[in-house]
Amino acid sequence: MRQEIVITGMGIISALGNNRENTLIALREQRSGIAPVARLQTIHSLPVGEVKYTDAEMMRLLHLPETAVTTRTSLLGTIAVEEALRQANIPNPAGALRIALISGTTVGGMDRSERYYFDFLTNDTQNDYLFTHNCGACTELIADHFGIFSFVDTVSTACSSAANAIMTGAQLLGSGRADIVVAGGSECLTQFHLNGFNALMILDPEPCKPFDANRAGLNLGEGAAYLVMETKRNAEKRQAKPLCGLSGYANTCDAFHQTASSPEGDGACRAMRHALAFAGLLPEDVDYINAHGTGTQNNDLSEGKAIERVFGKNIPPVSSTKAFTGHATSAAGGIEAVISILALLHNFIPVNLNFQHQIEELNFEPYSRQTPGNVRRPVNHVLSNSFGFGGNNTSLVFSKIPECGRNKIYLSSAKQISVQPPLTDSWMDAPIHCQDRYVRAVDPDYRQYFSPNEARRYGKILKRALLVSRRTLDEAGIQNPDAIITGTGFGCVENTGLFLNAMLREGEKFLQPTHFMQSTHNTIGSLIAIDRQSYGYNSTCLHKGISFECALLDAYIQLNNKQIQTALVGAHDEMTPNYYRFLRQTGYFDDCCFSGETAVAMLLSAEKGDKTLCLLEEIEMVYTGNITEYQFLNDFRFLKESDEIDAVMTGIGGNRANDAVYRDICSALFPNKKLLRYKHLFGESYTAPAFGVYAAAICLLQQRIPAHLFTDPGNGEQKGIKKILCYSQFEGKTHSFILLSSC
Repeated sequence: MRQEIVITGMGIISALGNNRENTLIALREQRSGIAPVARLQTIHSLPVGEVKYTDAEMMRLLHLPETAVTTRTSLLGTIAVEEALRQANIPNPAGALRIALISGTTVGGMDRSERYYFDFLTNDTQNDYLFTHNCGACTELIADHFGIFSFVDTVSTACSSAANAIMTGAQLLGSGRADIVVAGGSECLTQFHLNGFNALMILDPEPCKPFDANRAGLNLGEGAAYLVMETKRNAEKRQAKPLCGLSGYANTCDAFHQTASSPEGDGACRAMRHALAFAGLLPEDVDYINAHGTGTQNNDLSEGKAIERVFGKNIPPVSSTKAFTGHATSAAGGIEAVISILALLHNFIPVNLNFQHQIEELNFEPYSRQTPGNVRRPVNHVLSNSFGFGGNNTSLVFSKIPECGRNKIYLSSAKQISVQPPLTDSWMDAPIHCQDRYVRAVDPDYRQYFSPNEARRYGKILKRALLVSRRTLDEAGIQNPDAIITGTGFGCVENTGLFLNAMLREGEKFLQPTHFMQSTHNTIGSLIAIDRQSYGYNSTCLHKGISFECALLDAYIQLNNKQIQTALVGAHDEMTPNYYRFLRQTGYFDDCCFSGETAVAMLLSAEKGDKTLCLLEEIEMVYTGNITEYQFLNDFRFLKESDEIDAVMTGIGGNRANDAVYRDICSALFPNKKLLRYKHLFGESYTAPAFGVYAAAICLLQQRIPAHLFTDPGNGEQKGIKKILCYSQFEGKTHSFILLSSC
């Protein structure tokens, strides 16, 4: 039975103010937060939506010491989460409540990375900030401030990130894996950010004009916003007052272009229709559309056409609020979710600022002709749109409080490119043992698989991801999976480094837009969708060493809920010399382990096929923070019933400190189980656990574990296996358990 999801708290900080009340007042007074850039150090003089606090002021508000290692993204996020938790009356400590934090971001700690980049390269004075670059690190900085979260995940799908984080939160609640979810997004302005969009030539030198015939681009913004979400039953149990319901949501992919929306708004149209259908609403039930409305030529026309296709001649009031806040990119979906709920609760429609002339190709104009104070009108259902690079389209439906079996999941096929021979399973019998510490993947001859134009246009990580995805889908006989879900620790770091290096060495002019476009973390997932013309759910999980597991969990939940029948799950990371050096400086790599690159694709399916590898029985994940007593992990149901587990696949890989954590936890949780390893064959990376699942699946398919996979060299080959538990931990703070069985 589908669970009703309600919102019991929300927090926001943006150019409009540092809380809900300031935001509501500014919206009603039609007062924009857009102003000339003031805080960000840049040569460009452009209007932006900046939060008025400095980092130091936010640190004082949060009672952080001046020496705290943090980022602007995490500071903004912490302020917004604090307000949301306070409104929802979430206790601290949380007691028995299972509380998850799902955060959307793309910039992450780039504000510190661009400031200290040359220090990273030339000296060790700022190495602490190497840890903060990853988007997942920013999420954990937020989580660790409160100490109440038992699960954390980071979603990075460009400008739809926060909206997708809210969707992911709803999935967790619906599956019963969390009692409460705090979901949204945080993003700060950076030089990298500003120059990337400037290189694309889509920044308006004046205040932006969404849905205006003379629109000239967007204004960037920053901020954070989060919702406290829980099932209606849990809210009643806590005696918490619901603000509204999340009645519908959907994500689709245009599969059209890396940055541009399809001309007719195909993906946006599907997202809105699917979200309304999920909510059980007709188009005429919607009272207000909070549009994505960036002010660019392409977006506004495409979204406008999509709205007309969905709503016909009876279009409800439509407005974009980005002329108030600026485009906060990954945080935009969270900020606009809060604005949509404020409109719902206070029965008003935010105006579309700066509108003067109707777009000739559209048959409607945005809602812009109110008097100050805003006329009250009934608002029962609000549709909020968030669209990102890669044609990633997400629509959420918020409603005034609504009246109020498990599938088998199979791992159908999998392919890899790594330091082992690519696209084969020959490592089972004749593995390659690497002697060097820095090792790149063994690439196949891409001329056999890509046209000359593709080979020139795509970097290695993109070619690897496309190739393993094609081979995985083709082997399973699937052209278009229902969902494409990608896990990546760093994304396309080569392109990120190229753009960042050029910006810092050569200045903020005449930068290559291609490098910026392909630095976006969901580039990989969007290119796979374009390649296969897949228009369904498309999301990217980016949370440090559990990025792959978060992607796998997303697919698992949707398959269990019968929302989809197939999902392509990918794990993709590359390792450039500079990033290897940075990770060496942080201690992630030491002299006893080698770096790996990850390109793994897996197809999950609700149906067993002729070549199915194994059954995916269960996934459990937990965030323990700095707790070092792990016996409570035994509470997981399938760990209690572990007698039939033949072996445990671990992430033991040569890093002495990391291996010690594995051995301590495994001796406590699995004292009588044989331990396996895979990193000595595939190397260490943020998404290396995908190789562990892949290796376990091949063992189950072939019904044998070769001797070289055992951590104890005295073990010989084992045959006739039935179950393998894949256990991974990262920094001793995050833990994942994935149970596979033969079928």
